[in-house]
Amino acid sequence: MSYPSYTGPELCARSASDIVQLLKRREIAPADLIDAAAERHAQTDPAINAMPTACFDRARDAAKTMTTPEEDDPRELHGLPLGIKDLTPVAGVRCTYGTPGLADYIPDASDPLVRRIEARGGLVIGKTNTPEFGAGANTFNAVLGTTRNPWDTRLNPAGSSGGAAAQLIAGQAWLSHGSDHGGSLRTPAAYCGVVGLRTSPGLVGGGPDDAGFIIEGLQGPMARNVRDCALFLDAMAGFDPVHPISFPADTSGPYQAAVDRAEGRLRIAWSADLGGQCPVDTDMEEHLEGVMALLARDGHAVETPPIEMPQMKRTYYTLRGILWASLMRDIDPAIRAGFKPTLEDNVRRGMALTMDDIVDAQKARTKIYHELRQLLEHHDVLACPVVGNMPKPVEVEWVSEAGGQKFDFYMDWLAHAFPATVAGLPAMSIPVGLTSGGLPVGLQLIGRPRGEAALLAAAALVEVSVGGPLRVIDPVVRHEG
Repeated sequence: MSYPSYTGPELCARSASDIVQLLKRREIAPADLIDAAAERHAQTDPAINAMPTACFDRARDAAKTMTTPEEDDPRELHGLPLGIKDLTPVAGVRCTYGTPGLADYIPDASDPLVRRIEARGGLVIGKTNTPEFGAGANTFNAVLGTTRNPWDTRLNPAGSSGGAAAQLIAGQAWLSHGSDHGGSLRTPAAYCGVVGLRTSPGLVGGGPDDAGFIIEGLQGPMARNVRDCALFLDAMAGFDPVHPISFPADTSGPYQAAVDRAEGRLRIAWSADLGGQCPVDTDMEEHLEGVMALLARDGHAVETPPIEMPQMKRTYYTLRGILWASLMRDIDPAIRAGFKPTLEDNVRRGMALTMDDIVDAQKARTKIYHELRQLLEHHDVLACPVVGNMPKPVEVEWVSEAGGQKFDFYMDWLAHAFPATVAGLPAMSIPVGLTSGGLPVGLQLIGRPRGEAALLAAAALVEVSVGGPLRVIDPVVRHEG
């Protein structure tokens, strides 16, 4: 199998870390990058629809007023263009949330996370596509259409940060913002061959104002390699009293430095199906078993400790229901009237929860947290699939079967993503090679509580072992039949 070609601007193929160094040395200007990104967007977006709302002129205006930082700050992006998911407001830019009732909404103010990213030198060049209100792991909506996987445009890029992941591997942006509840940035990262980090609750702010104390839906960085992911996390992280659960970034130094210092051998806890709760297709399991064998040959210890996590799925769905009830109970009925069936089902399930459901979930999540915490006292990471199957055609909204097991609910196929969400642990997807058919595969690494620095360092070691990261590509345009 030949690797897909790349015919875009040379700048767009460079890593974010390299580009930031060029910006710092003033060997290039932000305007050069905006022009390159606009050219690449024009080349690729007709095929993949990753960033349907662009704002290059807004970025150009922002670049003209940028000031040079007074000191060398590793959190600074120095005028690097990036994408923001279309669930997060950017002042003056259309924000549809993928729902018909907000198709023409233009916010006056940016989300605090966007303000932080811009204050640290990020230039927003557009809004990336997402399912309606981020509900679902196939990126399509009635307002902005369907996003396609750049490795094969017949396939979906997953969701809900599907536009973000697709734009990265296609070279439209050097970094892209995502968010995650049930794998919403991890699954697209896996399907598109990029890196996505679900952060610890409170490390990165952002999100709906009326869900400030809900810790399951979080914001996080997406990038093409582990170091670039750490760079974006440095720009995103930090205490902000606007967010009720906010806490400071790691005081031991920049996350980029943790990646640069990565060395030694890992002790990896590996599970393909997480104690039988998460079915996985044979091709996915065999590929990842091969990755574990490769890591073992490189001297890393790969072990398969028992994992139970009782009531994991039921607990996740209860927590998910609390989120949707909190977000949607008081929404304008005219907006809710246009919801797709799966989104409306989420809301109804949340509104139907009983106090017993909620109490049971809180007790179960505590047990799951302690089981994973104790496991990670003896291992550097828990490794498992990001998702149990390879990408499906864009027309398939949700996967109905994996590993020979049929699913009852439209989220069941994403169960590998649930433990980190339930336990509040950092987790990330990193690409670990291509299948014989030329599609990327992601490996999920779950880290210790508030252990982003160590998790990123572990991911960097895995990235080296598998020969990553993947290079940017031209979309592979294929048609049915």
